[in-house]
Amino acid sequence: MKCKILCGFAVFAFAAAMSLAQTSTATSGKCGKPDVQQSIPAGDHEGHVFALAQGKCATKGEVGGSQSKEGMFSEHQDISGNHVRAWGVYVETFDGGDKVFYTYQASGTLKDGAFSGGNKYQVTGGTGKLKGIKGLGTCKNTGTADGGSEYSCTGEYTLAGAAAAK
Repeated sequence: MKCKILCGFAVFAFAAAMSLAQTSTATSGKCGKPDVQQSIPAGDHEGHVFALAQGKCATKGEVGGSQSKEGMFSEHQDISGNHVRAWGVYVETFDGGDKVFYTYQASGTLKDGAFSGGNKYQVTGGTGKLKGIKGLGTCKNTGTADGGSEYSCTGEYTLAGAAAAK
């Protein structure tokens, strides 16, 4: 079964302040068909499966002058008929090598093998000048004919201390 549950996520920009600053953000992008995908029957009824998926995304956006370069998702899915729930981790990498880490929970439906739905995400941390970033938001996902997904996200984040002033 081809599951096209891909994460949605936000790209972040820094506020020019020394204290915590909450900033709104919006982003969009495209994830390809999962590079790794496995599923097993749950066994309780026909069409109920558990699955794992991992893949890459083209990301758009900027954080503190750094351009978003790419992303990678790893998730587990509970699929029953055309209803899908997924939980995962997303790692976004920027041109300077800094990363932002997200967790997410998605739900939606499959129609003709394409996923449509949404997710809620939480920013759990970062590296380099993105260290200490926190945030949350929501995304809308739409399956594509090539087995991937397009997304658009909105949310908020905070980054404290000297990194926020850069």
